[in-house]
Amino acid sequence: MTTRILGANGLNSPNSLTTSAIGLGCMGLSQGYGATDDTESTAAIRAALESGVTMFDTAMSYGQGHNERLLGAALAGAAPRDQVRIATKFGIVRGADGVVLDGNPDHVEGYCEESLRRLGVEYIDLYYLHRVDPRFPVEETVGAMSRLVDAGKVRHLGVSEVDAHQLEAADRTHPVAAVQLEWSLMWREPELDVVPTARRLGIGVVPYSPLGRGLLTATLVDPMSVAESPFRSNDPRFQEHRLEANQQQVRHLADLARSWGITAAQAALGWLLAQGPDVVPIPGSRRPDRARENAAAMSSPLNDAQLAQLATVVPDDRWVGDRASFAVPVTTRSTVSV
Repeated sequence: MTTRILGANGLNSPNSLTTSAIGLGCMGLSQGYGATDDTESTAAIRAALESGVTMFDTAMSYGQGHNERLLGAALAGAAPRDQVRIATKFGIVRGADGVVLDGNPDHVEGYCEESLRRLGVEYIDLYYLHRVDPRFPVEETVGAMSRLVDAGKVRHLGVSEVDAHQLEAADRTHPVAAVQLEWSLMWREPELDVVPTARRLGIGVVPYSPLGRGLLTATLVDPMSVAESPFRSNDPRFQEHRLEANQQQVRHLADLARSWGITAAQAALGWLLAQGPDVVPIPGSRRPDRARENAAAMSSPLNDAQLAQLATVVPDDRWVGDRASFAVPVTTRSTVSV
């Protein structure tokens, strides 16, 4: 198995987390990309596990807890607990009152307890703040998270979709093992500030949507594949002339990958893996064959010659459109029930 280390720049640091070079993002098993099937999703989780994936990423908000329950059940008995890394997130709450942010420090322990119960585990390997709640300084929320580490309920802390200043503030409060953000061949903005800041601080980088919400797989040829998914249909990169321009880029990617004897998805993941040993992409898939295909990319990060060829054939300035901004309203919450 190909492994990587998240956090603290070293295997011997108590703040570092060793995991497979590629993880499995589980959100799509519950929401965002059309109809789901728990039997097929469970098969995909186990196919990833059998292919050497040890990092499984979920969140309390995905399917209002369904995703955590599904993942916990799929992993139970499939591998020794100390051989898998379970990452989950709190701070986005889906409920009867809609979707809201809640980073209230007083609610952090309650959210963690609920996630532990749904996952059926005694500790969480990597616990993320899903989004910063602007009502509470990130230091206050992370301070509450650090007490979960002291209590043995959480092993490592992470933050998701933060800016560079928030990342620094979080890490000053407690060592941060990983920052999660959208990063792929078609979305390069994190390279401007967050990724350099993470590297300066010794924080690992976990890219979600590393396959461009599926576009970089070169399999989204049916317009219904876009229309049935709110995470695509509401994204400017999947609309009108922008989609056609981006599909042209993907066709070039697929042709180049084919010449290397790999798939477009494996080339896109190989590109991310080549960005540094601190990068652990978490592509999602509901199909066992796709989970195996993605995992196979762990053994083949692109070499310098391939990276140069890719930069020429699929230039980064030819991708069109900004990514979607899924704004989450902020309301005051008086309970931690979800």
